[in-house]
Amino acid sequence: MKISTKGRYALRIMLDIAIHDDGKYIPLKDIAKRQNLTVKYLEQIISLLNKAGYLQSLRGNTGGYRLAKNLDEYIVGDILRVTEGDLAPVACLKKCGDFCQREDICNTVLFWRGLDRVINEYVDSYTLKDLLEQSQDKDNNKKLHYTM
Repeated sequence: MKISTKGRYALRIMLDIAIHDDGKYIPLKDIAKRQNLTVKYLEQIISLLNKAGYLQSLRGNTGGYRLAKNLDEYIVGDILRVTEGDLAPVACLKKCGDFCQREDICNTVLFWRGLDRVINEYVDSYTLKDLLEQSQDKDNNKKLHYTM
């Protein structure tokens, strides 16, 4: 399993909106500039997040995007699944794929199931709130480093 740029950027976008949340809608161009992404590519990802109910949108001069829920209600694994689909490490474990005809004789299926479980447990153990707190801790450590 490899997380695509779309999945990585979805997390960055959600975190960017969380960091800059002042109750107002955040224009797409502001997010694009801060994240060094094109507005066109950002629109593709934002569309997926919006359809999933993760964002609220408003059109017009004061429009943009903001989070639709509390930070601790966003599970990182769910955000990734919106952009990536199934996070299974091998095709034979994908929920939407065909049943593997070799499953009964496969000597490695238990390993792959275990890896799938670990991956999903890990990404599902983090919330957007956790990522925001880690980001703030990282920023605080940078400030301490520069003032020493």
